[in-house]
Amino acid sequence: MAKEGDVVLIHYQDKPAVFARVESIEPDFKKDWYHVTLLLLTLPMQTVTWILRDAYINGDVFTMGGVPMRLDPVKAPPAAVAPPSEEKESPAASGRGGKLRVIPFKKPE
Repeated sequence: MAKEGDVVLIHYQDKPAVFARVESIEPDFKKDWYHVTLLLLTLPMQTVTWILRDAYINGDVFTMGGVPMRLDPVKAPPAAVAPPSEEKESPAASGRGGKLRVIPFKKPE
């Protein structure tokens, strides 16, 4: 089941429509139903609260006003491992007599 802070892709009529972040999941008075607050990542951003069953939060298809909807969890792609940085002679640097070096964004471990 999606949890607070997860990013989901909302499908509208079986087509990807918008990304949203799950802000909160609060139980409803009915068993297995929840108030799910979503921050729609649109411009401008909007907050909506839907009352959904736990199965719908897990990705099962549901309808709103007869329109099929689905929440699809978004998984981050695996981080690409960069090859070790090397000092390379650059055409721009050759005019200055120096070498350019690639500086990684990630701190060395």
